[in-house]
Amino acid sequence: MSAADEEAALLGLAPVAPDRTVAYGPHPDQIVDLYLPWAAEDTWAAEDTWAAEGERAPVGERVADGERRTDEARAADGAPAQGAGPPLVVLLHGGFWRAAYDRRHLSPLAAALATQGLPVALAEYRRVGAGGGAPQTFDDVTAGLAAAVRELPGGGYPVLAGHSAGGQLALLAAARPGTRVSRVLAVAPVADLARAHALGLSNGAVAELLGDGPGLAERIAAADPVCHPPAGVPVTILHGTDDPDVPIDLSRRYAAHSPGTTDLRELPGVGHYGPVTPGSPSCHTLFAQLRRTCST
Repeated sequence: MSAADEEAALLGLAPVAPDRTVAYGPHPDQIVDLYLPWAAEDTWAAEDTWAAEGERAPVGERVADGERRTDEARAADGAPAQGAGPPLVVLLHGGFWRAAYDRRHLSPLAAALATQGLPVALAEYRRVGAGGGAPQTFDDVTAGLAAAVRELPGGGYPVLAGHSAGGQLALLAAARPGTRVSRVLAVAPVADLARAHALGLSNGAVAELLGDGPGLAERIAAADPVCHPPAGVPVTILHGTDDPDVPIDLSRRYAAHSPGTTDLRELPGVGHYGPVTPGSPSCHTLFAQLRRTCST
């Protein structure tokens, strides 16, 4: 599949409404969409219930009208109780940190994960052109993660997952003091900001995020995941070898800097959008990785 076809396949999917949306600040983009896990006994732990190729499987009934279930109601229909079962998965979308791209293109993925029994939080954050940029964007990710854990706690510390620029945000957030996550799953991440800036990715997106001009090198170093690996947190990276938007070299460089805690899984022939497009073979790889993570 060509890069253009991959992009069209993801962006052509209809957005999936969440069960509930919560705000963590006054700005319209300071919100988190919550996708409650579908009810099925041991869904999250049973390998054979994970749909092949990442397809959505109707293994239970969702809550109508965005109403949040109580622990008793969740237990009655087979869902894990709050604070038990699989961990919460917090998703961070990409788009090179720009306001033109929001969380909705990852809503089909969030919903697909919820059908497999995982609690999912799809976090929005302020972006460049709409009140974002450094440090607001980074602060929002930390605040959004905290809000997600308060509203939809899972079993243990959450898994922090991000795609593209969201991968950079996930890696950086996990390294911030006080952040508690069980693992980072970064998909096609902008994992080396200095290299991304040197390559001029997306017409200078790194400089837009951090502010161009004197001191940029220092600002890049302060926000670069390569310079700040999360201490004691395992990192899994999924990256297509044919990614034209974020070259796989960035993930290879990150893995070389943190070989002890980073598991880089290269996806041959895959581009930028396939791993986060439900129904694609590479998205099945993402599902399988989350299954292993959430079952241990």
